[in-house]
Amino acid sequence: MTDKALVIGGTGPTGHFIVNGLRQRGFEVAILHSGRHEVDEIPFEVEHIHTDPFDEDALSLAIGSRKWDLVIATYGRLRMISRLFQGRTGKFISIGGGPAYRGYMNAQATYPKGMLVPVPEGAAKTRSEEEDGKGFRVLKSEEVVFNHHPEATHFRYPYIYGKYQIVPREWPIVRRILDGRSTIILPDGGHYLNHHGAAENMAHAVLCGVDHAEASRGQIYNCGDERVLSLVQVVEVCCDALDATLEVVSMPYSLAVSARPLVGQPWTSHRMFDLSKIKSELGYKDKVEPVDALSRAVKWLADNPIGERAERSLQDPFDYAAEDRLLAAWAKFIEGFDSPAFSQEPGYTGSYSGPGGSVRKSAW
Repeated sequence: MTDKALVIGGTGPTGHFIVNGLRQRGFEVAILHSGRHEVDEIPFEVEHIHTDPFDEDALSLAIGSRKWDLVIATYGRLRMISRLFQGRTGKFISIGGGPAYRGYMNAQATYPKGMLVPVPEGAAKTRSEEEDGKGFRVLKSEEVVFNHHPEATHFRYPYIYGKYQIVPREWPIVRRILDGRSTIILPDGGHYLNHHGAAENMAHAVLCGVDHAEASRGQIYNCGDERVLSLVQVVEVCCDALDATLEVVSMPYSLAVSARPLVGQPWTSHRMFDLSKIKSELGYKDKVEPVDALSRAVKWLADNPIGERAERSLQDPFDYAAEDRLLAAWAKFIEGFDSPAFSQEPGYTGSYSGPGGSVRKSAW
């Protein structure tokens, strides 16, 4: 008898990878979503249940008395969904995110300031609504899931990139390239690490939980690409993908106002997940190399520009006149800056012997 799976969501960046991965594993798959978006990658054989996964009455009516062997909740109101599906599935998999960790949304809440890097699943969590409202709600949702499904598997996603991402972090870079800009302002040289995940890789992480059903029972796993690109590396990949050049102008974070949508938080403390658990217990490895996945995502974005609503969510006004005034003011400051001379110019310590480092003392 064929096992039946229900994917709540299914039309977002990771959805079709999860759906088709389940079908390849022999599942009879249905997806439950609003019906506002359909994607070509999902075959017509897949059943569509159209309803509002944020409305309890609508969801209850849509599922009736049906049961599934596997339910994967990628979208909707997770607390309500986990309660409604109690006793209706043999395996419940849910998707959450990094805000559950203390310091993810409020770097000022930790000492020293900033999230633990990399952060393991057992790290400190958000303590209160006052400390971090969103993070605390995310954490409470996780607790509700395990109250209703003690043997559930929960995945903490990072920010996802790829086709069908509604609010893509790459768009501020891509649009500046498309608009013919020659420069981009980055805070602190763009040497900021924020864990992201290629859609195909994050779907693969969930499917590893399906493949290792016993090992993953009652467990929480961090997800993310194995390689974390810095912000300046993301800019470099975007430029290479679109055969363009952007001069990176580094400024202190307090001045680099136009870069706020790229950083996504009021400081440049790193956000990185420890992937040891998912790799050792579920055998996770990236399906696609992050540079290749990012390059494809950027090319897709260039061919499928986002709309005004998504731009409003990104909160990037693309005010190039203001950026040019900022660049001019910065250039004037740098030009007029009188750098003090050192009696002996500082070095990089005797342990550094790379370019510009210690000189060879003999020909041997």
